[in-house]
Amino acid sequence: MAKPTKLSSTEVAALVGGLIDSDFTADAGDTLNGLPVRPYAFGTNDLSGFGDYHGLRMINERFCRIARSVFLPMLRFQPRLSCFPPELRTFEDYRDGQDNFLSLTITASEALRGNLLMVVPPAFISQLTNAYYGGGITAPPPTRSEFTATEHRVIELVTDRLNSALALAWRDLLPLGLSVGSREENMQFVAFADSDEMIVNCSFMVQLPGLEPASFDIIYPLQILKPIASLLRSRMQSDQLTEDQSWRDRLEQALMAVPLGVSVRLCQPQIALSRLMTLAEGEVLPVTLPGSVELLVEGQPMFEGQPGERGGHAAVSITRRNPA
Repeated sequence: MAKPTKLSSTEVAALVGGLIDSDFTADAGDTLNGLPVRPYAFGTNDLSGFGDYHGLRMINERFCRIARSVFLPMLRFQPRLSCFPPELRTFEDYRDGQDNFLSLTITASEALRGNLLMVVPPAFISQLTNAYYGGGITAPPPTRSEFTATEHRVIELVTDRLNSALALAWRDLLPLGLSVGSREENMQFVAFADSDEMIVNCSFMVQLPGLEPASFDIIYPLQILKPIASLLRSRMQSDQLTEDQSWRDRLEQALMAVPLGVSVRLCQPQIALSRLMTLAEGEVLPVTLPGSVELLVEGQPMFEGQPGERGGHAAVSITRRNPA
């Protein structure tokens, strides 16, 4: 393999000079290789507020592990799910790259104070429907323009379960509070975001045996993620999906084995300071034992009892527990 070579200072100067002297402005009617050319000014889209959302990547990976069980009742096995890095783009660019006929589910989030969009291709819906009702996982049918009533029901089942899995994946960071707002079938008519609004596109791929992988997208408007940007940029995220009962049992056993000091307050006499200053060895203070005594645990009164004797030893019979 050839070793890379560095440009000399003369070559770098010539390259920079050529870029400065050249005019790269494009008009609306210009074309390149038959494709329209759009003018673009560098620096117009300030994406510094997005950064590298490590937290969102970890949420997507966690969502992949949870969402496998969503497809189990339909495919009769848990497929392998993988996620792509979140992609930042305008909603217009995303919409132009998609077909018009899709399964579009708009979900409202109370915590994020905005809407999410779940996009599932119709081919994947057809495969899930066929497998759910006893058929095999076959190649997708030809292009259609509408879903059947059965496919509508499958869409409800899949999207509702995916929303539950998404809420569970977000749980340690933020409780989303998801609720389905509406469902659409045409990308051109979906009222989700403005054309120039920036979105975060999270794509997921589902491995199917003997076929090309299926995919679906979850789209967040960038505006609703900005208030929690500091949380999403953090690399420290909890990866605990469910409560670990064994860990709770071990912790309870360890707490129950902690030794505590117990003492009994038999009486609490009061004497004058002048009498206290004149006390000498051998003097006796008269006291009166009450009918009940206080039991102290680490100096805190917790029980009341009656003094007595058991087996030749002094003992206390607990009669009442002090309220917390």
